[in-house]
Amino acid sequence: MRLCAFADEASANLDGQIEALKRNNISLLEIRGVDGQNIKEISYEKIKEIKARLDANGISVWSIGSPVGKYNPDENFASQLDEYKRLCEYAEILGASRIRMFSFFTKDESKTMGRLDAFCKVTPSGIIMCHENEKGIFGDDPDSCVKIHETFPTIKAVFDPANFVQCDVNTLEAWEKLEKYVDYMHIKDALPSKRVVPAGKGIGNVEALISAYIKKGGEVLTLEPHLMEFCGLKALENGESIDTVSVYKDENEAFDAGVSALKEILNKLNVRY
Repeated sequence: MRLCAFADEASANLDGQIEALKRNNISLLEIRGVDGQNIKEISYEKIKEIKARLDANGISVWSIGSPVGKYNPDENFASQLDEYKRLCEYAEILGASRIRMFSFFTKDESKTMGRLDAFCKVTPSGIIMCHENEKGIFGDDPDSCVKIHETFPTIKAVFDPANFVQCDVNTLEAWEKLEKYVDYMHIKDALPSKRVVPAGKGIGNVEALISAYIKKGGEVLTLEPHLMEFCGLKALENGESIDTVSVYKDENEAFDAGVSALKEILNKLNVRY
């Protein structure tokens, strides 16, 4: 099993992200924010600099943790499509084979499918679009996610247990419906109150899901702990209030706690990483 992480939860700056990954023996990055900028805001020149610094430290980019599709579908879609095309170019520069994306803040199936079709048509052949279940978007429940994957077979699933918990969805029932579409998992857990907690400490059935993911041949787990408010989190949550566990002294301690919880589960399952 290979471990990946959203290292911007440990530090806003790239040096801090690299240090946090190396400290925890993680060699894959799901890149989302650097130096206070979301990946969509970073220049071509800086992307190339980031690639060189990651290469020098033995870190590879697994996926672009993009905000694509986390918008109102009527909000200047031409601009959204241009943004996606640019992120595809960034993925190729960084050597990432995946782009994480969403399915819009709407329940209008026709609008959603039309816009996802536009994304599919401009996606380079070497890049896999990976849809994440998320609160408030079209694909926030298993049945809607299945509609996306059946309509667009090239769009794979990123399975996020905590996001399903926060939508009052049983994660094991969701897995039964989505297993064959799942490309990789985000490791995040939550309580019935919707508060995010370390993996295995909530009701997301994370241990059982990781076991099932391994049995289906899964190879990468991306840690997205959300245990402390970090740079850019409020923007990512569409203005909603954030309920995080405030027992850590700083972002690095919270990040390390998230890693430790995941490794505890993997050790229990006798999984090498």
